[in-house]
Amino acid sequence: MNSVLGRAALVDYVDSGSTDASVSEARARGGEGVELDMSVPFTAARARNAGYARVKALAPEGDFVQFLDGDCELDEDWLRKGGAALLDADRIAVVCGRRREKFPDATLWNALTDAEWAAAQPGDVKACGGDVLLRRAAFEAVDGFREDLIAGEEPELCFRLRAQGWTILRLDAEMTRHDADMTRMSQWWQRCRRAGHTFAEGVALHGSSSERYRIHELRRTLFWGLALPLGIVTTAWLITPWFWALVLIYPTQNLRLAGKGTPPIEAAFLMLSKFPELQGVIGYWYGRLSGRRLRLIEYK
Repeated sequence: MNSVLGRAALVDYVDSGSTDASVSEARARGGEGVELDMSVPFTAARARNAGYARVKALAPEGDFVQFLDGDCELDEDWLRKGGAALLDADRIAVVCGRRREKFPDATLWNALTDAEWAAAQPGDVKACGGDVLLRRAAFEAVDGFREDLIAGEEPELCFRLRAQGWTILRLDAEMTRHDADMTRMSQWWQRCRRAGHTFAEGVALHGSSSERYRIHELRRTLFWGLALPLGIVTTAWLITPWFWALVLIYPTQNLRLAGKGTPPIEAAFLMLSKFPELQGVIGYWYGRLSGRRLRLIEYK
């Protein structure tokens, strides 16, 4: 919160059932605080909408709103740069910039996350992440975030904005510092599993659109995580054990990615990520078919 106080006209902190004095501290520092009703199933999308509703009530005339994840710090010059971009073109709905890890060298998992952020290229893009500067008129035109989504609410919002003719812009400018704080492989696995869930749900919601939303990501996960290993096992069992040699397709793909400039360790984990992604896909399908309410997939 310290990174935004004094830089924005209004700062609103949304609390989701913490046991400390977070809301009181936010108010003591000059911000606002919203305590979510935790008897209603929590989603980050619901928290974001609740925070925005409070901002709208207190500052109905503002043009822009900055959303910031709780584990991030805002760059001191970002609001000026992002705001200038929104003022420059009235069809830009969303502006984001470069997100970086605070401690990329602390663990391998932090380093992998930092590499993911670094791969995001500036220009007109299809989606943003959790830290984003939004045009309020555009946000309200699509009724905000979908509160039933347990993950991937930002790309889904961007899809609906683009469907109405709005533009999503990523600037080549520092925006936020993120603290992944991942110390175990299980945390990285959960994060990838959440991505797989997002692919499956995205296809269920908008896969039939002309954009074929998330279909490419879902197909890639299903091929590398399910179809290929299942095919190798089946042919090796039914035809000849020599087909086990097809497992070499995976290191071959790693070499291909490395040849395109991806560091070898990143290439290896990019391939490995297809398996937790598949778990997320299957979890979404199972929940939908069984009628069970899907739980949040959190890695910390």
